[in-house]
Amino acid sequence: MPISRRQLLKTLGAATGVAVLSGFTDETDARQVIPDLSANPLHKKPERAITVVTLGAGSRGNVYGNFALSYPDEMDVIGVAEPIPLRNERYTKKHNIAEANRFTSWEQVFERPKFADAVLITTPDNLHYGPCMAALKAGYDVLLEKPISPSEKECRDILALAKKTGRIVAVCHVLRYAPYFVKLREIMHSGVLGEIVSIQHMEPIEHIHMSHSYVRGNWHDRNVTTPIILAKSCHDLDIMRWLIGKPCKQIVAMGNLKWFRKENAPTGSTDRCMDGCAAESTCPYSAMKIYYRERGWTYVFDLPEEKEKQGDFILEKLRTTNYGRCVYKMDNNQEDHYISCMEFEGGVTANFSMEAFTSYAGRRTRVMGSMGDIVGDMETFTVNDFRTNKSTVYDNSSGDGHGGGDWNLVRDWLQAVGQHNPALLTSTIDASIESHVMGFMAEKSRKTKKVEAVRV
Repeated sequence: MPISRRQLLKTLGAATGVAVLSGFTDETDARQVIPDLSANPLHKKPERAITVVTLGAGSRGNVYGNFALSYPDEMDVIGVAEPIPLRNERYTKKHNIAEANRFTSWEQVFERPKFADAVLITTPDNLHYGPCMAALKAGYDVLLEKPISPSEKECRDILALAKKTGRIVAVCHVLRYAPYFVKLREIMHSGVLGEIVSIQHMEPIEHIHMSHSYVRGNWHDRNVTTPIILAKSCHDLDIMRWLIGKPCKQIVAMGNLKWFRKENAPTGSTDRCMDGCAAESTCPYSAMKIYYRERGWTYVFDLPEEKEKQGDFILEKLRTTNYGRCVYKMDNNQEDHYISCMEFEGGVTANFSMEAFTSYAGRRTRVMGSMGDIVGDMETFTVNDFRTNKSTVYDNSSGDGHGGGDWNLVRDWLQAVGQHNPALLTSTIDASIESHVMGFMAEKSRKTKKVEAVRV
């Protein structure tokens, strides 16, 4: 079987691979490992751990909350609000939360006087506004999962109240904290590429991820949650704005739901994959294959800890929830491909493409400058210098969520809260709202088929 140059490099290791492949015409002249960025010189040793109440103990609540388990001197989760009993129980046990600080709704948290330093809001998208506004009024600092809100007015309301109260609201635009993108931005602003002229950026959702989250999953109905350009890709609008470092002036967008529709259902398909579907054995979106046989994406099921019980538990979920339904017969309405073109201050242009139908994930970014370009895929990026004809590959060595960004964000947020200094964050509500406005204007453009101005 033929093997690509990158595959061979990964197999042999960087040093050996470079030596073996020195005869290739696209060989790089240098290779650097992007360092972990958790050691920030502006950070101070905390006098005590920041106390946090988590609102929403699902996937993201656990990702951010788990920071406290590894760094208890920096973060102490002392409360949880979660309506699903098992999630509430497991989160309580994990963080040794006192019984008095367990709640079944976010509203209950604010019926008491303030009893922690900050709140972590990882409720569903359409339940961000209420708890965030309540937290600010009660005097809490906030770590808010993206998107800020499905409503532009609500986003602006949160911004206004944060300014009025002087509290910190950090938005979970975690890509800003990923070593990969931090280094990419540093190079873009160093002058190595000359003047930045244009960017092409793609988010390959990966086809199973699309079917799991945006066809069957919690975000399948844009009217109940958030349009996919915000639910999935406000990360990407935000990272393009941050990389370029200039305001977006106008945007135009196109996209639709092309494939996951009833008319595309294969012959012999049934409403549920386990109900004798004639196409189940060959369908890439078979729920039996994804969740039962391969045991992928099962975090949504809150599986029993005993492995011998998990199989029957999954089958029951496939019989009774949307995760067992045919992807062609769901009541989904999120676009499965979405493109937008933007112009930034100074004439810099950017193209963004959100694609469901890929076999891979990980953002792809190309930066074109007057004196060089960059090609990257979140594992590595290559800087090509037109003046010297030399290339440098930068390796992203971090292995945790979002290229290392999840916990770097949490640490910066804790430092900002502890030092009462929002300048320690790059994704404050002030900085993050522009990408949301870009998303709202992209949606307006998609519907009106017109170029829309972006005004923050």
